[in-house]
Amino acid sequence: MKFLPLHYAARNIGCSPLRLALTAGGGAIVVFLVVSAVASVRALDRGIRASGTVGNVMLLGAGSEESVERSEISASTPGVLSASIRGMKSLGGAAFISPELHVPLPLRRADQPAPVGNARDLVMVRGVEPSAFMVHPQARLSVGRLPEIGHAEALVGRSLAARLDIFNNNFTGELLNANSLAANPGTSNHSAKHNSNPTTAPEILIDDIPFTVTGIIDAPGVAIDGEAWTPLSDLLVLTKRQTISVAVISLDSADIGDVEMFAAQRPDLELAAIDEPAYYAGLAKFFRPVQILIAVSALIVALGAMLGGLNALDAAFASRSREIAMLQVLGYSRAAVVANLLQESMITVATGAIPALIVAALLLDGLGVRFSMGICSLQVDAACVASGLAAGLLLGLIGSVPPTLRCLRADIPSALKSDLV
Repeated sequence: MKFLPLHYAARNIGCSPLRLALTAGGGAIVVFLVVSAVASVRALDRGIRASGTVGNVMLLGAGSEESVERSEISASTPGVLSASIRGMKSLGGAAFISPELHVPLPLRRADQPAPVGNARDLVMVRGVEPSAFMVHPQARLSVGRLPEIGHAEALVGRSLAARLDIFNNNFTGELLNANSLAANPGTSNHSAKHNSNPTTAPEILIDDIPFTVTGIIDAPGVAIDGEAWTPLSDLLVLTKRQTISVAVISLDSADIGDVEMFAAQRPDLELAAIDEPAYYAGLAKFFRPVQILIAVSALIVALGAMLGGLNALDAAFASRSREIAMLQVLGYSRAAVVANLLQESMITVATGAIPALIVAALLLDGLGVRFSMGICSLQVDAACVASGLAAGLLLGLIGSVPPTLRCLRADIPSALKSDLV
């Protein structure tokens, strides 16, 4: 069977710039939406699951195993755990145990106006001690220093810092200046100079209380990257609480069974032990409806763009009845004509799909997306690219088949006499 050359399909694409723009534009919108939806769903699932560290066990209040924010345990529990559980990781005699308080609180830049009504921007604020970096290896203090107790200081995740635009593209210098101010208490934060220019230490408001940002936490791909960390005692004072949310421990020779046995033997502490990866896996299932909603919303909008592309393809092929009939007169079989029209449709859609993938990679890759626990970073990976290309090719395939079959059903003499151009 003789097929039409590929350059014939490629040449026909440029014959009508308007048709090309409509069809390629519809394909580009579909590809971009599919890539963004897949990236969002994968980032949410990956960010939550990656927040759990293998070997870590969370001790929460009994009955609060599904929500660390609702959990309350005694502030003395970490000391009891350190003295009672053998087989925990340790370094220099210090056990890997992190007492933490997790509270969603309104957080904004100090220079931002107060929100109107109940439109508060809640961020997960975590009260911690320095041992938190021992049990959460995903978190790394990349810039600055640890906050000091009683000085209203905080660390912020890099994604949160980027979303708030706290540092105006010069956060390293400002943090170094803030650290030098802390080392010289006699110098005012608002009158010190950095590189001979007046510089103020970056500030945020947590529940309308000013906190000086002393450092940046790097925790790419996990919820911590969108959190703010403050000294545990400071957050207890701020929230007027005497209980903490959780004690996270890292196990060495012990296992979770040993911790569960300890919790069962101490009913007075009212503790529940749960494997940290299992806890975050449960949270990922909890957010599954959100992922489905994201996918369905993108699908609905993509279908609208797809229908526009189908209409453009239908009009383009319907106007070429005479050309299709002439190709058959010249000896090309119907299968060859169908194959050529499919090639043309695929090339047209690819004309929009490739730029859409490039734009998606530039705009979406690394973009922070907020959810109730923090911020997750989008990644335009191979799965996203493959999904976008598949959607574009599917559009080209589905869009070309119906008008092609309709044109081929017409008898050749009638098609040759058609006035359509």
